Amino acid sequence: MTPDLDPIQRDRAAGVLLGAACGDALGVPYEFKEPLTADEQPEMIGGGLGPYAPGEYSDDTQMAVCIAEVSATGADLRSAPALDQIAANFLRWRRDGASDIGNQTRAVLDAVRHREGAGLGAEMRDAAADLHRRTGRSAGNGSLMRTAPVALAYLHDPDALAEAARAVSELTHYDPLAGEACVLWCAGIRRAVLSGTFEGVREGLDLLPSDRRDQWARWLSEAETNDPNRFSPNGFVVPALQAAWSAVTGTPDHDLRNALSAAVRAGDDTDTVAAIAGALLGARWGESAVPQDWRQVVHGWPGLRAADLARLGILTAQGGQAIQKQAG
Repeated sequence: MTPDLDPIQRDRAAGVLLGAACGDALGVPYEFKEPLTADEQPEMIGGGLGPYAPGEYSDDTQMAVCIAEVSATGADLRSAPALDQIAANFLRWRRDGASDIGNQTRAVLDAVRHREGAGLGAEMRDAAADLHRRTGRSAGNGSLMRTAPVALAYLHDPDALAEAARAVSELTHYDPLAGEACVLWCAGIRRAVLSGTFEGVREGLDLLPSDRRDQWARWLSEAETNDPNRFSPNGFVVPALQAAWSAVTGTPDHDLRNALSAAVRAGDDTDTVAAIAGALLGARWGESAVPQDWRQVVHGWPGLRAADLARLGILTAQGGQAIQKQAG
């Protein structure tokens, strides 16, 4: 079913990928450096691990774009053809555009780098599962950072949203913790787009296995009662989500600019935490709330700018259908 969104909801949908990209680019200069002091303000000055140009986003948004290129066609992200295409996009990005890449994601993509065609998604998932069996450590933040397009594809079907969030997460991050974090954040983005609230993150608890809900509820409560820098280091998916949720919920009036600054102040994996927070903040406040100075400079692989990111978000939310302007 193609969602029927009003203009405010479409503005919010347009803000999801744009908000993530702005958080990403804002956090890039400070990744793995000393945390900012209280009187220092984060700026999109580039540098970081790339090094990146001012306003350039990193692998967090680059990988989200790989998913959005598929979700924007209206494809069911749970289907084998869609997962095959997402996997192929990941490999294309790994070959042509990866300015930075996490160790876990690198290991999985390298394991299938010579594969192609039908079945690639299943082979990539199998490689992720094998890594999980061998190491027991596959709950990094790398699938959470890119999960936002999944939420936009299932605005009116939360159960399908949860299935798709897990399926896309498992392409590289097989640990159920990573998939559960993606479910919660996608539920939060969904509710923010539809209703303009942040209640969806806790609503997402009902989409988790019953024996996992209490633990995640405790982790969310910890985030709501502590500063973002309490959750550093945050390469593990749980503190990454907690740092982002702390920045969102702990900022007065949940202001987008200030909340993203708080996410960067969490320290450690600053671009990822801010990208995660930015997707939810963009879903709540919309494209129109993203500061103009950020919109003018944000950009990244494969040659996208603010308007392109907004377009991908709207197309996904509209089931792959462009909005038709009324004649006259």
